[in-house]
Amino acid sequence: MAPAQADFASIVRLEGVQKFFGAVHALRDINLTIGRNEIVGLIGDNGAGKSTLIKVVTGVLAPTAGQIFIRDREIQPGEYSVRMAHELSIETVYQDKSLAEKQPLWRNFFVGRQIANRFGFIDIKREKKIAQEILLDVIGFRGVGITVDSTVANLSGGERQGIAIGRAMHYNADLIVLDEPTAALGVAEVRKVIDFVRRIKESGRACIYIEHNLAHVHEVADRLIVLDRGRVVSQIDPKDMTVAELTEYLIALQRKG
Repeated sequence: MAPAQADFASIVRLEGVQKFFGAVHALRDINLTIGRNEIVGLIGDNGAGKSTLIKVVTGVLAPTAGQIFIRDREIQPGEYSVRMAHELSIETVYQDKSLAEKQPLWRNFFVGRQIANRFGFIDIKREKKIAQEILLDVIGFRGVGITVDSTVANLSGGERQGIAIGRAMHYNADLIVLDEPTAALGVAEVRKVIDFVRRIKESGRACIYIEHNLAHVHEVADRLIVLDRGRVVSQIDPKDMTVAELTEYLIALQRKG
């Protein structure tokens, strides 16, 4: 189910965001807008500030200075948290950290959000029914071999990412943040993940896609934001720059040192 459309121009907007860790200036005057229904690729070398920026967007870290707006409403940095981000329909899918290995899929879908029956017990039948709907309709798992009772340990890397993305979509996230979703995956598994990313946009949601592999993010992003030493140095339309040209551009940034 796609999120309800409301009267807001952007899901997230950062204005003049700074982040210091002691004397280290990790984010420098970040101005960033994530609109509806777009896939934004966040790229840059190690140490560019990608992880810090995402932690600010998702409530893990408070900015040292600057403003955060969620759906055009200013959020006080001291009040923003991961819990509030979830309540505001922002979900993060971390590589290999989102799922419980030994638990069946249906339990993974409802971790921390169990459905209780009128007696206060977990409504297993209802949870399994909804999990089945997520598998078929949200993620598109229609092959044999994967059921709501399958354990995560028996899934491939691409399938695990699909489950984590499907869970975020089920909880009506307006914005899904993907942190290196294709890391250490084979070619066929990467293709599955790319297809899942496309499903995010098709469902009317937005996505911030952090990726080291430029070919993967270039293929699926509507817009590329380049970070370098804590600054947004450019925004690129993938249609305007090939993967090879993008690679050379990032190398040139590093050479400027």
